[in-house]
Amino acid sequence: MKKLIAILFAIMIIVSCNSQKVYSDFDISYSKSGGYAPIYENLLIKGNDVHYSFEGQEKKIKTNFKLTAEEIQNLNQILTQNNFRHIAEDHKKVYDRVAVSINVKNGENSANKTDAGMIMPQYKKNWDQVVDAFQQIISKNVKNSQ
Repeated sequence: MKKLIAILFAIMIIVSCNSQKVYSDFDISYSKSGGYAPIYENLLIKGNDVHYSFEGQEKKIKTNFKLTAEEIQNLNQILTQNNFRHIAEDHKKVYDRVAVSINVKNGENSANKTDAGMIMPQYKKNWDQVVDAFQQIISKNVKNSQ
């Protein structure tokens, strides 16, 4: 009986660890969260596979889809054209607003950036263009996302 309980416990641990893998094993991530009426939006890209989730505004969406190699290349080109690695963040604390975080793990654009404390004014246009690229992917591939 103890062996059976141990085996069931081990299976439960393995299953729970694997369910979180999607949130940690990615090449590029886009997340948007916070605000007075909090929203939580995540777009996680691993290779050509994409996991998208949205929760807020009385909606809950989870979906998976694929991007073409051309779409991935276009996203990386937008990151490069807008000097993603060099976008400077203003680290002042800003509360009760929706913040966007972008994390690129591989390649020439690898960096973590967030507008949680705002983006320095001279980089605002670059940041907006990068964020817009992710929003276009979401609006093209996810129905009823917002």
